[in-house]
Amino acid sequence: MDAAEESYHYHVIRRALDVIDAADAELSLEELAARLGMSAAHFQRVFSRWVGVSPKRYQQYLALGHAKALLRERFSTLEAAHAAGLSGGGRLHDLFLRWEAMRPGDYARRGAGLGIRYGWFPSPFGEVLAMGTDQGLCGLAFAEETGRDAAFADMVARWPEAGFTEAPEAVAPWVGAAFGGGGRVALHVFGAPFQIKVWEALLTIPSGSVTTYGRIAEAVGAPGAARAVGGAVGRNPVSWLIPCHRAIAGSGKLTGYHWGLPVKRAMLAWESARAEA
Repeated sequence: MDAAEESYHYHVIRRALDVIDAADAELSLEELAARLGMSAAHFQRVFSRWVGVSPKRYQQYLALGHAKALLRERFSTLEAAHAAGLSGGGRLHDLFLRWEAMRPGDYARRGAGLGIRYGWFPSPFGEVLAMGTDQGLCGLAFAEETGRDAAFADMVARWPEAGFTEAPEAVAPWVGAAFGGGGRVALHVFGAPFQIKVWEALLTIPSGSVTTYGRIAEAVGAPGAARAVGGAVGRNPVSWLIPCHRAIAGSGKLTGYHWGLPVKRAMLAWESARAEA
């Protein structure tokens, strides 16, 4: 399945979210397909090809209570994985990762002298804006909920003095690898030291699992700093690859995801289905 087809399938999933949330009870395959204006057979094919499980099972993953179930069944404490450092797991076997810890003076320069190339691409979770330096991806932003203009402005504001050039061909190989097209992804990520600690912790959460902001705070040596951790999670510049969608509230509630809660729910559901399969 190519990226454009996966992006189309995400739009079907996004519409399904609204239908499922508005329903009083679980819908049958035929009912859900009819409300989406699709035949049951077509709807079945979309789900099977996109995620690998039946629409009935996937509907359970998309339900609002799924995060609470994940917290009960696939909760990652982070301690063991994080103690192993960056070799602990997560997406690390797929990544060439270079952290750039920003000192106070780096904020003042605001990206001056940095050349960033970008492009728009289809992805399994809708349209994505990818940005990269000569050394790797430095930004991934999902635009389906925010819109293109807001997503672009958000990313540019992180390096307002950098030079930006639209050159999708320069970042396309990394984007393809990021969404399962083969190869390894080079990341060139900028952040304050505390942010980088939080992002390292996120990388240790296995696909299909979740953890809480409080447990991340403990893992980075800042117990009680769940709010600060939430801020660092929200500033993650390469969503999906550094999996901030796997951080949830201790209650199991899906709190604000930078690129929209429907995207976060779809990511968690997609990973849960893949883990089960």
